[in-house]
Amino acid sequence: MEENQQVEPVVASKDERMWAMLCHLSALAGFVVPLGAILGPLVVWLIKKEEMPLVAEHGRKSLNFQITMLIAYILCFILMFAVIGVILLPIVAIFSFIMVVISAIKTNDGKPFSYPFSLNLIK
Repeated sequence: MEENQQVEPVVASKDERMWAMLCHLSALAGFVVPLGAILGPLVVWLIKKEEMPLVAEHGRKSLNFQITMLIAYILCFILMFAVIGVILLPIVAIFSFIMVVISAIKTNDGKPFSYPFSLNLIK
């Protein structure tokens, strides 16, 4: 390949964007099923990561964010003994819900998105 030749970014198919969006939306299962916020994205990621690079990327992002939120929830439960956890827990839950919805919308639109405050544990 010549030095001056630019490589155009590969546009993800509608199907690939849908599966990437499901990586994010499946985290909402955590509001119904214990550990569903991690299990939902994990299942979608494991099923589609080999055949769809966009799903591999967004699955990692979703899992990293959900693990970060799990750590935040655990800290909130511990801080309930100091009463501050009672205030922080709903704030963390609302933040998590909003970030999941925003990430799903941006992913489906084909726009890049990275979760704020997310630990990069899965690479």
